[in-house]
Amino acid sequence: MTTDEINIFLQAAFTGDYCPVVEASNPSSATCRMMFHGNQIRPDGTLSGPTMMTLADTPAYALVLAAVGFKPLAVTTSLSINFMRKPVQANLVATATMMKLGKSLAVIDVAINSQGDGRLVAHAVVTYSIPLNEHIPEKDGNAFVAFKEWDDPAEDAAWNNL
Repeated sequence: MTTDEINIFLQAAFTGDYCPVVEASNPSSATCRMMFHGNQIRPDGTLSGPTMMTLADTPAYALVLAAVGFKPLAVTTSLSINFMRKPVQANLVATATMMKLGKSLAVIDVAINSQGDGRLVAHAVVTYSIPLNEHIPEKDGNAFVAFKEWDDPAEDAAWNNL
């Protein structure tokens, strides 16, 4: 999948105002940016752990989709994160790198930095389970397939072959 296709899918499949944006993706790496919002702050002024865990998981998922194609039922099986330092109250950027891609598992390394600050604020290793035989529902309003409405039958046919 392309970066644009991944973003369209993520926006349709996952509700919420603060979904990270995939800025770049290919079969070996992906980069996401999460915009800073005041509701991400813990009482001590740092960005919350769940915010950084979401940001670690999103480029990992994007990387799996870029590497193996449209597999919306690929799921996180493991996410181990180390918080290295208190991030500044700014946008966060995560870079995911494919460590190993097998038939049923992908292991991904993720580095998270505050925008404009090159120091690592968190490091994660994420493992995804990739479904071997996945049934994708027909276009019936399901978020997995309804995210892309095609006007061109040729594009629709190409999309269904992903």
